[in-house]
Amino acid sequence: MSRRLLHITEEETAAVVDEDLALQAAREAFAATVDGAVFPGLAVHGSDPKNRFTLKPSASATHAGVKIGSYWPGNPEQGLPRHHSTLLLLDQTIGRIAAVLEVGKANAYRTAAADALAVDLLARPDATTLAVFGTGHQAAYEVRAVSRVRPVAEVLVVGRDEDRAARMAADLAAEGRTAMVTGAEEACARADVIVTATNATADAPPLFQAAWVRPGTHISCMGADAPGKRELDPELFSVARVFCDLPEQARRMGESQHAPDKTVLTPLGEVLTGRVSGRTDDADITVFDSSGIGLQDLCLGLALLEKLDMTL
Repeated sequence: MSRRLLHITEEETAAVVDEDLALQAAREAFAATVDGAVFPGLAVHGSDPKNRFTLKPSASATHAGVKIGSYWPGNPEQGLPRHHSTLLLLDQTIGRIAAVLEVGKANAYRTAAADALAVDLLARPDATTLAVFGTGHQAAYEVRAVSRVRPVAEVLVVGRDEDRAARMAADLAAEGRTAMVTGAEEACARADVIVTATNATADAPPLFQAAWVRPGTHISCMGADAPGKRELDPELFSVARVFCDLPEQARRMGESQHAPDKTVLTPLGEVLTGRVSGRTDDADITVFDSSGIGLQDLCLGLALLEKLDMTL
């Protein structure tokens, strides 16, 4: 039987994705992690080891697929972004590809939505000051997503390149936000919420010291999504309550690959569905280790198809 293969272009998905769609898809995905199948991702590299990509498989009761997320650092020389993502959805009756969705921009919304969901579930209700570490592709998406779940009044931008940090602060100010560049220690001293969105690795110093983080802070970290990557001071694991998308994956390729074996990793989906408590005290330091799961991509892809009035 011949079936039509859907091809949804980058331009089509980018035109309909927004923070609300991505956040709702994240809620559905993390709720599904509690009783459904969750498969760990795989981080590999291209023929040139500096070019990396991840495979994120997923399945629900009705759909299944895999997201391929690529990072080609030399792309700007060709006028292309470093990051791109492609979602493949399977025809559940015959096992062939039913749809190909290009979701480069949508993936940035998807990643930020998971971090914002963690902020919504774990940060203090009165959190208004956001510190963002990183000035690259993902950072501004994180600011906008967190601003959907907390009344962010001030954004503190921390970057190792001062010029890029200044440009990002100016861009956020142009959106009507109060944004300024600060150092890492000052940002930690003032922030209610910290988001880390960098490519930092374990052979470099952490982005900030655990001792700088004040009681009551929530941290969503998304940069560690492959073995050898690290953003946080390992000492944070001794003072913080740690949440993640999938414990098995977080210990292998997330920030928690650097955590002591005794560290308790609580799936965020269990907080979302009320099975465990999130923040229990205003003084809690909470960390969300976001390495990304395929269910996020599946739920986002299906939401995009619905928004585009398309069905498999």
